[in-house]
Amino acid sequence: MRILISNAMNLPAAGSPTVGSRVDIGIEDGKILFIEEHTSPDAANRLQQGPWDRIIAGRGRLALPGLVNAHTHLGMTMLRGYGDDLPLMVWLQERMWPVEDQLSPEDIYWSALLAIGEMLKGGVTTCADMYFHMEAAVQAAVETGIRASLSRGIQDIGGSGLRGLEEAAALCREWQGAADGRITTALGPHAPYTCSPGILQRVADVAARLDVPIHIHAAETRDEAAEIAAKYGRTPLEMLADNGILDVPVTAAHCVHLEEGDISLAAEKNVKIIHCPTSNLKLGSGIAPVPKMLAAGLTVGLGTDSAASNNRLDVWQEMRMAALLHKGTNEDPTAVPAGRALQMATYLGAEALHLERVGKLLPGWKADLILVDTDGLHWQPDYEPIGRVVYAGERGDVSLVMVNGRVLYENGNLLTIDEELVRHQVEKRAQRLGLLPADGPNGP
Repeated sequence: MRILISNAMNLPAAGSPTVGSRVDIGIEDGKILFIEEHTSPDAANRLQQGPWDRIIAGRGRLALPGLVNAHTHLGMTMLRGYGDDLPLMVWLQERMWPVEDQLSPEDIYWSALLAIGEMLKGGVTTCADMYFHMEAAVQAAVETGIRASLSRGIQDIGGSGLRGLEEAAALCREWQGAADGRITTALGPHAPYTCSPGILQRVADVAARLDVPIHIHAAETRDEAAEIAAKYGRTPLEMLADNGILDVPVTAAHCVHLEEGDISLAAEKNVKIIHCPTSNLKLGSGIAPVPKMLAAGLTVGLGTDSAASNNRLDVWQEMRMAALLHKGTNEDPTAVPAGRALQMATYLGAEALHLERVGKLLPGWKADLILVDTDGLHWQPDYEPIGRVVYAGERGDVSLVMVNGRVLYENGNLLTIDEELVRHQVEKRAQRLGLLPADGPNGP
């Protein structure tokens, strides 16, 4: 499909026009064909250069790369609000794990649709999911059109790791590169404290043979660090290195409690980091040393974590939080500048998921982009565009979302998801699980 976005505002990027320029963006076969000044000599002829299947008016709207939610758990979205204000291990052991044992593939499917709908409406074009019943999540991702990196979670509690690894490997074999390349896969060992050295070694071996990355939680809490130190005399990252995990491409979520040597080890092994500031704050886990990671040259993306621990799947919030949080804790307003926060929410998140040509508006890159209305009072005056995006913009400003050259959301309407049906199904299933009263959330 050939689409022309005409006269949109553009932000600076390597090889693109200048700040605040008006551009025309040509899209064909799921990729960006060109980005050219709207006022260039060829602009007058561009409408005739088609035939264009569709021309989208960009006036008054800012074109941005689609946002990347590089760490979440789609199937947990119906657990939003169930377990608020609890520390991580209490939240997991007393709230999440017991109810997760009752989740069916159909529950995961509808929960994933709920999550994807929320993310698309907020400008997220790529997400990374780690959970179970992943065939249901795959179905939801394929149907909705989002780009997704999917991994079956693996835990070795009670010796269950081998079965999980077999299911994870099968997912990779069947779905890697599916849906015109929108679906990629990874192996998902849960964390150092839920996976034995033996299962981690097997995961590393299978990842190397299948040529897929590993997505894992690491160093999320002080308790985790203390537990791993007591068992193995190592930090969580060192424990992963000892068992081969860092010898293959790896994406490590959270990394809140890294020591200086861990940051050097991560840089040496090219570990990709996913910063989840809101979830880490809400669970009382701490604040990751992101400025030190960036100074060491590490790739750092952003994630929301699950709606059960956040409770929003809102990358605009994470972007702003990442920029502000580290300024305050480091007493340094330059710690994470607005431009770096925007990069973390876009192409650095894609790089952290080992995706290619995703997250920038450049010719030849994937046509994953959003249009953002900038007429709201909170965008005025039109001064510094990057700062306006990070510090003033919000998910409600998104008016169009495109993935692989296909429009999935426009002017308040999801085009691949029936919102009312999703609401109905999620409410019914939440009632079955005892999360809502049988007569609905508001009573009779």
